[in-house]
Amino acid sequence: MNEFKTIAIFNFPHEVIILKSILENKGIQYLLLNENLIGINPLATIAYGGIQLKVHTNDFEIVQEILDNLNSNLEIV
Repeated sequence: MNEFKTIAIFNFPHEVIILKSILENKGIQYLLLNENLIGINPLATIAYGGIQLKVHTNDFEIVQEILDNLNSNLEIV
């Protein structure tokens, strides 16, 4: 776990669905902390600190690029 680093924090489980698919297709290992807890009780997202996406330090730059691409492609005009 020491080699995994938090790269993003999300408030709701639906925010990570597309990202999970992309990471799995690219073979990138990741952890989503608190995903099930917040899925059961969405109002507890503040108490648990949100859904934390953790990736291996070797994959950090690749995942950051994926997140940047997602953010730029999913903007609402």
